[in-house]
Amino acid sequence: MANISANFLGIKSPNPFWLASAPPTDKKYNVLRALEAGWGGIVWKTLGSQVKNVSSRYSAVDYHGSRVMGFNNIELISDRPLELNLQEIRECVKLFPDRAMIVSLMADNDRNSWHEMIAKVEDTGAHGIELNFGCPHGMNERGMGSAVGQDPEIARMVVEWVMEKATIPVITKLTPNVHSVVPTGKAVVEAGTNALSLINTIQSVTGIDLDTLIPNPNVGGQSAFGGYCGPAVKPIALKMLTTISQDAVTSRVPVSGIGGISTWKDAVEFMLLGASNVQVCTAVMKHGFRIIEDLCEGLSNWMDEKGFATLNDFIGQSVNRITKWEALDINYHIIANIHQDKCVHCGLCYIACEDTSHQSIHLEYGKPYNTYTVKTEECVGCNLCKLVCPVEDCITMDEHRKGPEYLNWTEYQRRGLPLNDH
Repeated sequence: MANISANFLGIKSPNPFWLASAPPTDKKYNVLRALEAGWGGIVWKTLGSQVKNVSSRYSAVDYHGSRVMGFNNIELISDRPLELNLQEIRECVKLFPDRAMIVSLMADNDRNSWHEMIAKVEDTGAHGIELNFGCPHGMNERGMGSAVGQDPEIARMVVEWVMEKATIPVITKLTPNVHSVVPTGKAVVEAGTNALSLINTIQSVTGIDLDTLIPNPNVGGQSAFGGYCGPAVKPIALKMLTTISQDAVTSRVPVSGIGGISTWKDAVEFMLLGASNVQVCTAVMKHGFRIIEDLCEGLSNWMDEKGFATLNDFIGQSVNRITKWEALDINYHIIANIHQDKCVHCGLCYIACEDTSHQSIHLEYGKPYNTYTVKTEECVGCNLCKLVCPVEDCITMDEHRKGPEYLNWTEYQRRGLPLNDH
């Protein structure tokens, strides 16, 4: 049976699934329920200067009957007294010494404030610190959160302050509200951070109530930009994680992956692109702490199926599979194949191809149903028909190479080959 235990910066946990810094980790009651359910670690909700939250705080984007495809919140850092949080962290560490306890911090932007906060956190017995350089609402307007993460030099300065004082591992959490996470990632790695985590939430407006004309969430007739997360942000998170994994500087430190992780498959994708462990939030807020059972079982079964004994056997294995467009093989070509024995004759493939793509599917009218076949000479292998087909494996994409050799765009131009064959 696969060993799914994790070791992140020497912080050991029975599995690689941590709860991200968020409402589910804001007090002892929640945290103990999570740890009893089996979560490998906790990132305690961000501690800092005292704040006051508003009501309401959350909104969501639903899609085709699926609730909470994307989740938005305008809740700030912990609004509970600092000393109460510290005491509860201390108690949780004693009760579950085999689980990771990381404390998220957002101190005022001066050296002494950071040093004082770090000393108090280390006194709890916590195993690590996560610097919140990502919060995109409320705190950024005070010069904290994403306001720090968006400026590499400010981020570098704060991390240097932190590393002067910290004696436990430091993880720096990056904001996605930038053109690239790499500049800030490089700055904080050069400043000494022990690890990175990403992504934090994306600044957003999730929608507007068409009766009241007030954006969501409604706070007394007004709203504010919030932090967007959930399954909708996963592709963005994976892209940003890849850029960190491929950079010579940022790839020197481990990464905790965050952003729309809802299933064990999502977690595996993050780890294949370089994450050493993952953090989960929205899925728990929707389904509860017990999803950890499916996450662990699914990961373990997949590893057994693939022959991976430990997490390190597959972490980062897909990083080098993402390259620049110019390096892709132009001679690689695929053609759609509609398997008539599986076709339910819905016509979705034909509509999508005929209206929006390459008119590569032939429609033969008939009774009691129509028949759809591929015009192989017209098909460019775009995958659209396969993506819209409701029947698994009804449409497959079969390889029909244009030529036997690997040929990329740069070489194609150098040889002066024709730019199109229309």
